[in-house]
Amino acid sequence: MSKTIEKLDSEVKEKSTIARYVISLTIFVIVMALSWVIHLLKITQATDFPVNFSPPVTNAIDDFVDFLVVNFAWMFDWMSDQAKVLIGKIRDFLIWVPWPFTILTILYTGWKVASRNVGIGSAIALLLLASFNLWESAMITIAIMLIAVLISIVIGIPLGILAASSNRFDAIIKPILDGMQTMPSFVYLVPGIMFFGLGNVAAILATVLYAIPPCIRLTNLGIRQVDIAVVEAGTAFGSNRMQLLTKVQIPMAIPTIMAGINQTVMMALAMVTIAAMVGAGGLGADVFRAMGQLEQGDAVIAGLGIVVLAIVIDRVSQGYINNRNQTTSIE
Repeated sequence: MSKTIEKLDSEVKEKSTIARYVISLTIFVIVMALSWVIHLLKITQATDFPVNFSPPVTNAIDDFVDFLVVNFAWMFDWMSDQAKVLIGKIRDFLIWVPWPFTILTILYTGWKVASRNVGIGSAIALLLLASFNLWESAMITIAIMLIAVLISIVIGIPLGILAASSNRFDAIIKPILDGMQTMPSFVYLVPGIMFFGLGNVAAILATVLYAIPPCIRLTNLGIRQVDIAVVEAGTAFGSNRMQLLTKVQIPMAIPTIMAGINQTVMMALAMVTIAAMVGAGGLGADVFRAMGQLEQGDAVIAGLGIVVLAIVIDRVSQGYINNRNQTTSIE
């Protein structure tokens, strides 16, 4: 009896599936036929959308940008001057330090915070950069990236903490971060050009906008993943909200926060190379210059230099995160 019922059920489900396919195919055929009729009769009301909001919106954006540029030019000029001075000092310092000392420092740092293999591999990678005459360009790229990452961390971590402590703010900022992470990277060059013109400052602004979402997201995630029992224990011992945050939640969320910073660094490096289109120097500028002059060999070498630099940064930071996670788990 049960087998008969199961057989009937399977037949009913099969017929229902076939009916759905038939209905879907019928709807598709009707839509195609109607579309053919509309184009045959040239019914423009059905092919051209009747409303166009683009002109008023674009005019409003243009007016707003013009208002900011005219009334706050002094602020943008001051910010641009300060950023240029800072970039210049960091770049000059990185270039001033003899390359053997820099490579030994990276070797020691990679060995201590990650592993011996990471330290040696990083040193060899930097030697390859220097041997292909990419040392100065790499230092310029690192200077721009360091400033952009620092700004991203200073802004991103507090926003992540705020998102973790407020569900309402988290609900507001999530779609914004989704939009920022799905936006084409070239779009971020636009606001930098509008307010700061061509150059390194526009590159920094574009890099910050592009690289900051992972820092915010993973800071928020790390704090929210802290065991609620630990938080309740801290509350029971009399800790206030700030003490819980600084002595319990943030220390326990450090591995996740560091992972967010690592992603921010990698995205910043990617954007710095793209920002060479607006006048930023460094390895990205070498790639675009070689491509513009149809020098494929130089373009490939400069591109590989970017890859090598990205691998060095990623391996050192990932090694530090993994070692910290192992230490935390042992404790």
